[in-house]
Amino acid sequence: MIAFVCDSCQKPFTVPDSYAGRRARCKGCGKEIRVPAAVAPDPSASSKPSLRVRRLIADAELMRKTFAASKNIHIAATEGSPPEVYRVAFNVVGLDRDAKGRPVQRNQHVAEIRLGADYPRLPPVCKMITTVFHPNIDTASVCIGDHWTAGERLVDLVVRLAEMLAFQAYNIRSPLDGEAAMWADLNQAKLPTDPRPMMPQTGKEAT
Repeated sequence: MIAFVCDSCQKPFTVPDSYAGRRARCKGCGKEIRVPAAVAPDPSASSKPSLRVRRLIADAELMRKTFAASKNIHIAATEGSPPEVYRVAFNVVGLDRDAKGRPVQRNQHVAEIRLGADYPRLPPVCKMITTVFHPNIDTASVCIGDHWTAGERLVDLVVRLAEMLAFQAYNIRSPLDGEAAMWADLNQAKLPTDPRPMMPQTGKEAT
């Protein structure tokens, strides 16, 4: 369809492409008008990825480079091209519950990170696949903080999650798991459960 306006009265018209070049009288002012040629779509504009897609591509490349040689963090699986869902495995000393609900050591964890339709304006949605004992993690969600900005890097969020699992980072004031918050408050001398740096240093963690 061709959309145009009368040069004299600015009345808008929309006609089929086959009308290109025809002359007629404007129904608004009576002046003669000529239907302009149809404008061909710009192939470069239609092929240019959206801002969100460009961000997803950049995230995927940085995630791959950052954790390629990491001993603590491993990208186990992704969904989408570019990825919109990550399954991340953590070789981190954290805590889980035993059959009686008591905290016990757990050395391997798996989390799922989903980048929704409004990402990066809105934060990723994180949840644990494996069970965990932590003040800020429950069966449905992970509290990653209230200060997400669109410029924050996905790799930094993944590292922050590793630090949470290691009890290097936790908040007992507004917990998702009150029992874990009470335990952490009473056992601060035992924390962190894993003191190693979680951000890879030049491709590998310090030992």
